[in-house]
Amino acid sequence: MNHKGIVYVVILVFFISCKDEVLPKPSALLRLDYPTAKYQQLEADCAYTFELNTLSAIKENKNCALVLDYPMMRGSIYITYKPVKNNLETLLTDAQKLSYEHAVKADNIVEQPFVNEQDDVYGMFYEVSGNAASQSQFYVTDSTSHFVTGSLYFYAKPNYDSILPAAVYLQNDIRRIMETLRWSK
Repeated sequence: MNHKGIVYVVILVFFISCKDEVLPKPSALLRLDYPTAKYQQLEADCAYTFELNTLSAIKENKNCALVLDYPMMRGSIYITYKPVKNNLETLLTDAQKLSYEHAVKADNIVEQPFVNEQDDVYGMFYEVSGNAASQSQFYVTDSTSHFVTGSLYFYAKPNYDSILPAAVYLQNDIRRIMETLRWSK
């Protein structure tokens, strides 16, 4: 092979070897950004009031049972009210039982007590992780007259990884409901 042939081979090898290395794209997570929550006072003729997210559409049922619907997240917070009439122990047992019915599918259930002595509001927030039907439940009471329970449900088969951003957003709304709940006089 003569000198010209060697130069052509070197140039050919140089151009072939200078291609960019093909790398697979790194895996990424879907980024779900929700608007910053804005709250307004509940306008209902009930024994309680609280601040609710303006993103929610409120549906009022009989006996002050409410549904806070979040179409953007395909989920709802269901709120029920029951008067306390010498049945506080039964109401507490039922609320706790409802939360632990999800233990079969849940990876973990974290109990977070809530106490607001100034406004006479006491309760428990249950944060459920895993593929359970509900990611959160709560109850609040004044221990003498009022008892409110709430549950978060999504309109889809539970897949914890997929609904986690929406679940966290709505759990913050539930905490806001608990923190701002006041009994009507």
